[in-house]
Amino acid sequence: MDISIYTLIIIALNALCSFKGFKDRSFFETYKFNVGGIKRGEQLRMLVSGFLHVDLQHLLFNMFALYIFGDIVINSVGPFYFFLIYFGSLISGNLLSYYFHKNEPYYSAVGASGAATGILYAAILLYPGMELYLYFIPIPIPSYVVGVGYMLYSIYGMKSRVGNIGHDAHFGGAIGGYVLTLLIAPQVLETHLWMVIVLAIPIVILFVMHKNNKI
Repeated sequence: MDISIYTLIIIALNALCSFKGFKDRSFFETYKFNVGGIKRGEQLRMLVSGFLHVDLQHLLFNMFALYIFGDIVINSVGPFYFFLIYFGSLISGNLLSYYFHKNEPYYSAVGASGAATGILYAAILLYPGMELYLYFIPIPIPSYVVGVGYMLYSIYGMKSRVGNIGHDAHFGGAIGGYVLTLLIAPQVLETHLWMVIVLAIPIVILFVMHKNNKI
């Protein structure tokens, strides 16, 4: 399918920063998300870390998600709000990571997963009838099932510390995409209220678990 120049801009920025980080370890260490560094006032890490990736597979996975969902959001709300949702989700993902790991000065992370998840959540809110094909399931799956399932898995990952994955950044990105989309396109509350409620379920679960010290 055709791809918007605006989606290509984001993909290009991710590729440029990531390949720079692959070759230049000093650049990677300077701009990766790191709690200790952020506490020292290195706030630029909150932004640039979202354009760095561990390896090519990590980069390709996130860019493929952006390729699939980026233009859906652009075609609905326009490029300005697409960029707002993308960067807002990136920052909100890192803010949630910082919140959950603020007492772990050596905690580090990189990747566009939070931003990509925010774009995914935005696309689902804007087009709730969308269906997705997963490579291991040969039938179309409602996008909201994928979105909610992914967030529930992220809660499990946050609680169990499953794998070397920034589950909290994914979740924070989803919250950013959710809130910003509702602010940008409030008509969704009237036309797709049921979807707004469904996508809020994992967010409510996370904060209830956190309040009760379950995560």
